Amino acid sequence: MAAAHDPVPVEDFDYEALPPNFSVWENCVAGAFAGVAEHSVMYPVDMLKTRLQVLKPAEGGIYTGMQQAFWRIGKVEGYGSMWKGVTSVIMGAGPAHALYFVTYEAVKHAMGGNNAGHHPFAGATSGACATIASDALMNPFDVIKQRMQVHGSTYRSIFQCTKSIYRREGFRAFYVSYPTTISMTVPFTALQFSAYGSISQALNPKREYNPTTHMIAGGLAGGLAAALTTPLDVIKTLLQTRGTAKDPELRNAKGMFDAAAIIKRQDGYGGFFRGLRPRIMTTVPSTAICWSCYELAKNYFIRHHDDP
Repeated sequence: MAAAHDPVPVEDFDYEALPPNFSVWENCVAGAFAGVAEHSVMYPVDMLKTRLQVLKPAEGGIYTGMQQAFWRIGKVEGYGSMWKGVTSVIMGAGPAHALYFVTYEAVKHAMGGNNAGHHPFAGATSGACATIASDALMNPFDVIKQRMQVHGSTYRSIFQCTKSIYRREGFRAFYVSYPTTISMTVPFTALQFSAYGSISQALNPKREYNPTTHMIAGGLAGGLAAALTTPLDVIKTLLQTRGTAKDPELRNAKGMFDAAAIIKRQDGYGGFFRGLRPRIMTTVPSTAICWSCYELAKNYFIRHHDDP
């Protein structure tokens, strides 16, 4: 064992345990890189999910499934419209994911998640704390994104959209869905992080940097979490797009339970699973990309770090 005054070589660290001089800035860069890559690559599929989840869409915005929605949007609006609002995601995803992974690593370290062995509770708790912090920052950007994704949106830029929402509905519109978002993303993230840790442990027991296992574990963990939390995602979409609705009942939805009652009344229990396929199809590659990029950036910093 090295003496306390001896420098500790980077190579002596378990890959999953960050070196003691791994800075907050480096964690921010790794998280931001992962977030922007995750959201921008899969944005068109996320747009399809939003379109399919909207209740009582405007004329011309009714779709029977993913494939039909894809071809119809491309034919009527042009395939470029599937990227409408992506700027909002890029602007928000970088800072939000930086905060996400900083919080994740801090809480995981505090709970002993970087110690030898398997620590699913530490992973789940750190993931839940991370999502509460990051969603507080990301929620307004998500509202803007979904307002620009819906059928018939006339917004030309995220700044015009922001100004219009604030003028017509007030600041509250940017956070009316936040309790629902937290109710969805906390279990989503807890499930994803604990599943990611368990799958990674099974596929990569030596806990070495391995892009293939990070991608597989991230994708499987994300898909499982997405499937189980889809009903809350449908409620979130209703609240975030209520300002575009023609139906007074949808437009005046006051919160999570009110929105859930409206969905049940208008669309039955099946309404809570609208957009399930595109949600899973978005989340599996998104989380695979996110974890792969984050682990890549983290590995780069660890390997090229100066000795403390």
